[in-house]
Amino acid sequence: MYIKKRQSGVSLKGRLVHYKMHYLLMLPGIVFFIIFRYIPIYGIIIAFKDVMPFDGLRAMLTAPFVGFKHFITFFNSYYFWNILGNTLSISGLKLLFGFPAPIILALLLNEVRSARFKKVTQTISYLPHFLSWVVVAGLFTVILSTSGGMINEIVKAFGGNPIYFLGDPKYFRSLLVISEVWKSMGWGSIIYLAALSGINPELYEAAIVDGAGRWKQMIHITLPAMSYVVILMFIFAIGNLLQAGFEQILLLYSPSVYGVSDIIDTYVYREGLIGLKYSYTTAIGLFKSIMAMILIISANYSAKRMGKEGIW
Repeated sequence: MYIKKRQSGVSLKGRLVHYKMHYLLMLPGIVFFIIFRYIPIYGIIIAFKDVMPFDGLRAMLTAPFVGFKHFITFFNSYYFWNILGNTLSISGLKLLFGFPAPIILALLLNEVRSARFKKVTQTISYLPHFLSWVVVAGLFTVILSTSGGMINEIVKAFGGNPIYFLGDPKYFRSLLVISEVWKSMGWGSIIYLAALSGINPELYEAAIVDGAGRWKQMIHITLPAMSYVVILMFIFAIGNLLQAGFEQILLLYSPSVYGVSDIIDTYVYREGLIGLKYSYTTAIGLFKSIMAMILIISANYSAKRMGKEGIW
């Protein structure tokens, strides 16, 4: 109580001086969010105006106000339902296969008794995370190439004809999911392994005494102990449901697969940066942000209703 009273009586300047190293460590992150997250919020205003590409910053204030014109144009456009459906479909597939993948990997690594084998496996599984999507897209392009690609060479060895996987709508979404899971699974397992490391070993010892095997230990001890982390990560995943993977798709897709791969972000890229429709694409980005906020609030509310811990 005495310590708390002393801390509450310290002035703001005194706390800043006392914790100066902590604040210095926080400073780069604070500056980043101010410059790239908070200042650009002012630019949302052009979603409700007609701003021409080279009018300058002053046009953000002087351009004519058009209300919800750009939103209505987007909702009535030919592309709206296609890109929204593609975004949700690709994100849904990634959520279905990509979300449980790091959990399964963490559970498998948790059962490994050889420390050396476990470290080697973890290191190998982490490596793809540090490859940029440019490198990954290049690897997949070479492996799936119709002329000398490893996969098509195997297809030809069994008497089949080469398949242009990246240009075939039947295979493209599956390739997106496979490349996403391969790249992110190992890195995503870190947080689950951290949760598993906090489980009291005595719980497993007591379970063994009671005759519980590995499977029952996992069901009754491991999974309940990491459930709060799983729920938190799932809420974040729901909030990112409209983030279908812009960089990945931009590097892998082509006009032949636009029908199944064109998402909100790639459409915004083409219309905004290439077509110079800044106000129109800002409106689309604002719509996407609002929908993401609704999704994450809904997911958090649902978790609370089920008696689980949410983000707030």
